Amino acid sequence: MEDIADPEPVLLSKHAKNLLRFLHLLPARMASHDNTRSTIVFFAVCGLDVLNSLHLIPPKMRQDIIDWTYGGLVMPRDNEKRCGGFMGCRAMVPKTEDADVLQCMRKYQWGHLAMTYTSIAVLITLGDDLSRLDRKSIVDGVAAVQKAEGSFSACIDGSEDDMRFVYCAATICYMLDYWGDVNKESMFQFIMRSMRYDYGFSQELEGEAHGGTTFCALATLHLSGQLHRLDATTVERMKRWLVFRQMDGFQGRPNKPVDTCYSFWIGASLCILDAFEVTDYAKNREYILSTQDKLIGGFAKWPQASPDPFHTYLGLCGLAFTGEPGLSGVMPSLNMSMAAYDHMQHLHEHWRSQNGKGDEDVGLSSAAQLQLKLAKDVEAKATTAITSTSPLIST
Repeated sequence: MEDIADPEPVLLSKHAKNLLRFLHLLPARMASHDNTRSTIVFFAVCGLDVLNSLHLIPPKMRQDIIDWTYGGLVMPRDNEKRCGGFMGCRAMVPKTEDADVLQCMRKYQWGHLAMTYTSIAVLITLGDDLSRLDRKSIVDGVAAVQKAEGSFSACIDGSEDDMRFVYCAATICYMLDYWGDVNKESMFQFIMRSMRYDYGFSQELEGEAHGGTTFCALATLHLSGQLHRLDATTVERMKRWLVFRQMDGFQGRPNKPVDTCYSFWIGASLCILDAFEVTDYAKNREYILSTQDKLIGGFAKWPQASPDPFHTYLGLCGLAFTGEPGLSGVMPSLNMSMAAYDHMQHLHEHWRSQNGKGDEDVGLSSAAQLQLKLAKDVEAKATTAITSTSPLIST
C-alpha cells in the first residue's frame, strides 16, 4: 500500500522571524510604502499575535512601537477643522523648534481613516489602554469625512471615497465604542446600493463585485449592528457568491486567479455569515502553503512570488479560520486576534463603567464565539506562567 504523505507543515518559527524583521528594517523595494508605514506595523504586530509570538517583541521595543504610533496622532485645536486621527508616517512632523515651520506643517497634518484603523488596532494588540486618545475627537474626524450618500473619504482634504473607507470608519467607531455623528443609516444605504446583481459588493456604485469590498461591506454591517437587516434569501445568495470564489485557494472575482489574501477576505466574509464550514479546508490550506517561503518565511500572493507582510498576515488569518494548530483565533470583522478583541472588550467595559453608556456589542458567529473562548483560556494559562520557553527563540 502506498504511504500517504504527511501534510506540509506551517513554518511558524520562520513566519514569526520574518514579521519581526519588518519591525526592524524594511527592504528597499518597500520604500514607496513609507507614507503608509502604520499598515506595515499592523501586519507585523498583528501577525505575530496570530502566531502567539508577541513575546518576541522585547518590552522596550513594544513601548517604542506604542510611542511611535502615538507620534502620528493628530488632535485638532479649537480653531481647526475636524481632522482627528492618525497619520501613516512622520513626514509631516519635522524635528524642529522653529514656530513658523511647525505652524506651516500643521496645515498638512490630518488623520487618515486607514492609518487610524491600523494604528488603534496595533495599540490594542500591544495591550495599550488607549488613555492617550480623545475618542470624541477621532470619531468627529470620521464623521467629518462622511459623504452625503453614506460613503467616506480617507481624509479631510479629499481622496477616494469607497467601501474600503466605509469599513475603516466602522472599525474605528467600534473599537472606540463611540459612533458620534456618523450616520449609520446612510452608511447602510450606500452599502446596499453597492450590492451587484450576483450578490457580491463593489468598491463604489456601479462597479464590479469584489471579494475585498464584499468583506468590507459585510464587516461594516456586522460592526454597525445592521447585519440583521439583510433578509434570509439575500444572505443565502451572498453565501453562494462567496463559496463559488474557491478554486483551490480563493479568487477575488470570477475568472481571476486565486490569491493568498482572499483566504482572508472571502474566508472572513463567510465567517461573518456563519458559513465558512462549507468550504474545502484542505484545498485552501494546500494553496496557502504553496506560497510559503521555506527559506526566510512569509507567504506570497502566488507560488514562486516574493513574500510580503500583507500576504503573510492574511495568509495566517486564512489558516487560523481552518483551525490550524499553533495559531490564535481571529475576530473576522475587526481583522485582529481574539486575544486582542478580548482586551478591547475589557476597555469598553471600563469606559462604560465610567460614563454609564456605550454602544452595545455586536453578536459573534458561533465559530467566532468558540475562538474567543479558546483565546480567553490561553490568556488565563499565560497569566500563570513565569517565563516563556517558546521554541521560536532557539529555532
